[in-house]
Amino acid sequence: MKGELWGEPTVSMLRQLKFLASFVAPPALAALVFAPRYFPLLFAWLAGWAINVWLAHYDNRLTRAAIPLIFGATLLAMWEMAVNVFAIPAVILPAPSQIWTAFMQNIPLLWGDFVQTILRGALTGWLMGAALAVGTAISIDRSSFLQRGLLPIGNFVAALPIVGIAPILVMWFGFDWQSKAAVVVVMVFFPILVNMVAGLRATDALARDQIATWGASYGQALVKLRLPHAMPFLFNGLKITTTLALIGAIVAEFFGSPTRGMGFRISTAVGQLNMPLVWAEILVAALAGTAFYGIVALIEKRVTFWHPSQRA
Repeated sequence: MKGELWGEPTVSMLRQLKFLASFVAPPALAALVFAPRYFPLLFAWLAGWAINVWLAHYDNRLTRAAIPLIFGATLLAMWEMAVNVFAIPAVILPAPSQIWTAFMQNIPLLWGDFVQTILRGALTGWLMGAALAVGTAISIDRSSFLQRGLLPIGNFVAALPIVGIAPILVMWFGFDWQSKAAVVVVMVFFPILVNMVAGLRATDALARDQIATWGASYGQALVKLRLPHAMPFLFNGLKITTTLALIGAIVAEFFGSPTRGMGFRISTAVGQLNMPLVWAEILVAALAGTAFYGIVALIEKRVTFWHPSQRA
């Protein structure tokens, strides 16, 4: 049983720390003597490793949150030191401090790009695609003809490359966010459709027969039985497509957009060799994607609290 955070060290933990010290001490000493400029990199890596080895032996909410944070901080520290030690130009790889400076200096610009790309393009397209996919899945469930006809077509559409369909949709819907939302609809529709159809089919046959003997209509059976059992499948599709929506909206902006948007900003900043701004946009996209996925996962936990996967 794992102890409290500040409890006595376990034998297993001491053995791992001893192994760590014996394994890395020779190269650390060699780096300190013969290549001292590399020693800070090695020290940062060793410190992060040792702390995570220690925290891994304590199972509580604090350590579960601290381990990935410390690991990420270790990577950032090594990144910062590597850029300075090896004198890497900013056009090749900017340091985290340079990226943070660009982020803080361009907050209004980044916010405008976030609204244009994420809230208008990605979120609107994701909601429209999800609603269309759920409605289509219910129609397919009611009609074997649609099941044989629409699913193969949906599979074909899902295989279309985004770099091929994005310019076409930009020409159809214009250069503003509407065309980006259309690209997102195409990207998210089929994954959600497949998961929703599978969820509607996953209802137990005995339960369907039982509710039919009670005289329930298709709509009543759908609302009371089939949709609740399809929720875990639906949320799997929704979570998968959160990242697809962001990717689709950003990539679509490379093929035409007004003078704002994350894809537009990245392409113009690359042309100006302003790589810290490019990485700042990437940071915003990563944070938005993480928050987007987390919100959907939180809603799933509230809606499907009864499912075994949420009780584990």
